[in-house]
Amino acid sequence: MSGGLQPALLLLLLLWLPGGRPRYEPTWASLDSRPLPTWFDEAKFGVFIHWGVFAVPSFGSEWFWWYWQKEKREPYVKFMKANYPPGFSYEDFGPLFTAEFFDPNQWADILKASGAKYVVLTSKHHEGFTLWGSKYSWNWNAVDVGPKRDLVAELETSVRNRTDLHFGLYHSLFEWFNPLFLEDATNVFKTRKFPTSKSLPELYEIVTKYQPEIVWSDGDGNAPDTYWNSTGFLAWLYNDSPVRDTVVTNDRWGVGSICKHGGFYTCSDRYNPGHLLPHKWENCMTIDKRSWGYRRNANLEDYLTIEDLVKQLVETVSCGGNLLMNIGPTHDGRIAAIFEERLRQMGAWLKVNGEAIYGTKPWRAQNDTVTPQVWYTFRPKEGKVNAIFLNWPNSGILELGEPQARLAETQVKLVGYKEPLKWVAMGEKGIVVALPQLTPKQLPCQWGWTLQLTDVD
Repeated sequence: MSGGLQPALLLLLLLWLPGGRPRYEPTWASLDSRPLPTWFDEAKFGVFIHWGVFAVPSFGSEWFWWYWQKEKREPYVKFMKANYPPGFSYEDFGPLFTAEFFDPNQWADILKASGAKYVVLTSKHHEGFTLWGSKYSWNWNAVDVGPKRDLVAELETSVRNRTDLHFGLYHSLFEWFNPLFLEDATNVFKTRKFPTSKSLPELYEIVTKYQPEIVWSDGDGNAPDTYWNSTGFLAWLYNDSPVRDTVVTNDRWGVGSICKHGGFYTCSDRYNPGHLLPHKWENCMTIDKRSWGYRRNANLEDYLTIEDLVKQLVETVSCGGNLLMNIGPTHDGRIAAIFEERLRQMGAWLKVNGEAIYGTKPWRAQNDTVTPQVWYTFRPKEGKVNAIFLNWPNSGILELGEPQARLAETQVKLVGYKEPLKWVAMGEKGIVVALPQLTPKQLPCQWGWTLQLTDVD
């Protein structure tokens, strides 16, 4: 570096671009200093879509290929023996991934009805099959094999034309059985044939082509971020890409980066700590408790109920997280009726209670100390505290241990009900609220209700 410039001045010159935009270096220290674009925290709720060739066998899990061929798990081996001819390979499932019923407009309308503010589609899972016609995935992509359609482009167009959802893409860094990856792994990742010829070119391709506002990375294959050149890619993404101002990223960029580096933290699948975290985080979870991909052999009890899902959303948001709720479409391109119902139910609940979710901040208390299943969110601008209660008390009386009421000032409302509610203070801290006596038809919603408290401490 030039010896004539003061280090602090040099750093300033390096970090700022013309026009006042900071420029990030390909180091975690620099990349982690980037503020998360505000839209993500305000959105609170997104839908994850796991779709790929694994939807053809649609048995057990989206890890079908690995469990069958690598781990040779008995149920998978038996399933193949019973239903497919000898010598049938996973690649033979490719042409059977047909998507003939895939209607991206219908998908977009369902997503809109769910109340979600963003969607993340698996552009490529660990099987390596790309849902777009990738130049780097010869004969193992949706344009050359199977649907003969660019599924990413079709959904992106519909989502952007018909909804206000932010469009995001999931991308797996590694591929289970790619010979180049396996060769690099054998060399303990001292060689980098796979990331330079496959994974990185694909990432640049999807960002340039589809301009996703979320790049949701996954599958480090036990390789460090230096093997993947994650910091180099992220520096380009934040500095020079077409989405540099709005894009958000997660934390899965190589061994050791999860819950430590990147944009928002995911920490693990189905992460729901139940307490406030200092860093923005996301709870990515599945409606089907056992799989991310579609399973034909799922039973009704394998699916979370709408009560379960509302509880997950409320707990997550009150602790500062976003909820990313996953569905797995079928090989022929349908969102199964049970997934559609759950999405529409969530949308119906959010239509009433959205102001207690979207754009909120965590309050000083996340959940109530007296009554279980009561979670708090806060709207600082309006000074409103939302108490979301998941069980309607039989007595019609709700005790809240956390709010400190101000006599003659505090107001309590049930969201979706016109009249203010009567309340009394429980001493220095806590209030007792008299809920209105309503018939089931008169209730503003089902599955959870919001009390809006103004002028409380």
